[in-house]
Amino acid sequence: MTPQDIVEFLSSRPEFFSEHSDLLAQLSVPHPTHGHAISLTERQVLTLREKLAQVQSKLAELVSFGEENDVIASKVHRLSMALLLADEFEAVSAIVYAHLQEDFAVPHVALRVWNSILKRDSEEFADVSEELRFLAADLHQPYTGPAQHEEILGWFGESSGLIASMALIPLRRDAQVFGMLALGSEDPQRFFPGMGTLYVERIGDLVGAAVLKHVG
Repeated sequence: MTPQDIVEFLSSRPEFFSEHSDLLAQLSVPHPTHGHAISLTERQVLTLREKLAQVQSKLAELVSFGEENDVIASKVHRLSMALLLADEFEAVSAIVYAHLQEDFAVPHVALRVWNSILKRDSEEFADVSEELRFLAADLHQPYTGPAQHEEILGWFGESSGLIASMALIPLRRDAQVFGMLALGSEDPQRFFPGMGTLYVERIGDLVGAAVLKHVG
């Protein structure tokens, strides 16, 4: 008889231990960590405790993710409300910088707009290269990863050499990209490839809509 034969026999006879309950008290197995013999019942209890600990750990992780998402959602809501109340482009840009730097703790923020109907004499409307426009148009979702585009790094001025990671968020008018919001961090892991970008995209949608409202 092989171990598999025993497994198949017990699997097909679930009443076996009910009919031989005294056998349960006699059986012993090695303790999973200490090695000494324990009863089969004790081993079952340990297994259940291990499974319970795993479930509790997973639940704690899910609760933590939920709380983190709630915090981010609240910040996005505050940004939305502020942008709704903005009555001119200059207010929009000021709100974007203030909320992202203070509420979202993003140390470096830059905004660029092109192909607008009403242009302003500010850095947000400074000329950008055709290469960068093509780059922005090809972004079907925000870029997150190492800081590697020299022209965009130049938007951060004297801080450009400090930027280790960045998020590049295209601003769209329907399917056309008309600008970009760039977020920079000195932490190389703040914006990393493959990170979730749901809230980053929502911020881009909000900023894009607010900008279009005032400059077209």
